[in-house]
Amino acid sequence: MAQTQRRFQGLPAMFGTLWPGVAVVVAVAIAAQFLSDHYGAPAMLMALLLGIAFHFLSEEGRCKPGIDLCARTVLRLGVALLGMRISVELLMGLGASTILLLVLAIAATVGFGLVAARLLGRGWRLALLTSGAVAICGASAAMAIAAVLPRNEFSERNLIFTVLSVTVLSTIAMIFYPILAQTMGLDARATGIFFGGTIHDVAQVVGAGFSVSSEAGETATLVKLIRVTMLAPVVIVFALATRNVGQGEGAGADPAAAKSARPPLLPGFVLAFLALAAMNSFGLVPDAVSGIGADASRWALLAGIVAVGMKTSLRRVLDVGGDAVALIVAETIFIGLFILAGIYYLGHV
Repeated sequence: MAQTQRRFQGLPAMFGTLWPGVAVVVAVAIAAQFLSDHYGAPAMLMALLLGIAFHFLSEEGRCKPGIDLCARTVLRLGVALLGMRISVELLMGLGASTILLLVLAIAATVGFGLVAARLLGRGWRLALLTSGAVAICGASAAMAIAAVLPRNEFSERNLIFTVLSVTVLSTIAMIFYPILAQTMGLDARATGIFFGGTIHDVAQVVGAGFSVSSEAGETATLVKLIRVTMLAPVVIVFALATRNVGQGEGAGADPAAAKSARPPLLPGFVLAFLALAAMNSFGLVPDAVSGIGADASRWALLAGIVAVGMKTSLRRVLDVGGDAVALIVAETIFIGLFILAGIYYLGHV
């Protein structure tokens, strides 16, 4: 009882420590959404750029604890709430052949990323981060994957680079992929599969799909949500595959400290994602609650990426190098060619 009382007594002090940083992050997130709503720019991109502009707030002072909270806990909450958008009904709506194509595309893109990163002399962390983001759902996947990978001194820089890159590439794809689909003579269903299977972020998938036709837009959105469904299995596989790589790598690493720094076998936000997806599949989540959850997820992810931007110096992002840009562009081209080949093989054209 005494211990519980001490915890409650400490809440005001904790709130007083966190609120300045949280308030700043929320204000910047609202500004990013305002710019997106009124000028058509991707909200994630605006959040990222505005966050980087306020990097000085995370270096020291009153805002640092709240920014750290948003960059970790709030971000993971946003990923977990994505589970409300997933259901078994979604999986059954496309057919086994299209789902198999998407699974193979994700696996092949991750494999291609690892090989390409090795050829370019880049590490496996960057390879998993960029290929996972390209293969699944862009910025959301990058943040989820970064949360389970063993950390090193480049982790935040690589995350911000990946989020920035997939957002820019998604916007470019939203503009040029409809022209490409028309040039290749793809019908509405094939166009939707192509957009949903290759464009990184959900908003750009919707924009590209409905710019062609309602059928293309609906198919693209459905295919994209199937890719989002793959987020939890891929994150679990990455967590298991890298769990024994201690965060204290290096010559002077303490084995005991490295062991204690391992991420959990199944991160809590992944379990929450799976639980919410299962509840949604069984119809246990009312439509009103699902809508609120989707909005909460979007705002939590927006706040999370603002905070991640605040924690990263633009100079460090630019230090990532041209080979990293080449890697993520190559992964984007690879998944595009893979999905197109699958569309032709399955006879969707």
